Formats: sequence, C-alpha cells, structure tokens
Amino acid sequence: MNKTQIVEHIQTQTGLSKKQAHLALEATLLAIKTNLSEGREVQISGFGTFYTRARAARAGTHPGSGEAIQIPAQTVARFRPGKSLREAVS
Repeated sequence: MNKTQIVEHIQTQTGLSKKQAHLALEATLLAIKTNLSEGREVQISGFGTFYTRARAARAGTHPGSGEAIQIPAQTVARFRPGKSLREAVS
C-alpha cells in the first residue's frame, strides 16, 4: 500500500474529500517526524510506538570494491508494534 492508497482509504473510511484526507495524512506524518527529530517518542495507542535509537559507529565493507570502510554513528528511527497490531498480523 502506498501513500495514494492510504489517502483513498482515509477518504473512504471518513467521508472526507481527497484533499482533506491528504492533508490529514500529511499532518500526521509531519507530527511523527517532528517529534522524532526532537528526540521524543510517538505512541499511538493500540498501534505502536515510534522512537529513535543511537547507532554506534562501526566498521563495514564497501560492496563494490570490498574495501574496509568506517560507517559513522547515527540516530535511526525505530517502531515497536503494540499488542493489538502484533495480534492482528499473527
């Protein structure tokens, strides 16, 4: 499912116009992105939690040349599914 299909699904489920559904999705995604970039968790009850985690620098191998490279430390976004989502997918 892609973004356009999600917008169509929101439109069908809520009765909003396509534009309103698109704006609602964009606002939701922006809220998640903004909070994660500021180091805060985003918890959606019954769905799951988005959070960030620091990843340490590490040694790696360049796939094209096989040469050893250093991969820098970075902060990555993570997602931990909630109980009802885990049960729905099982």
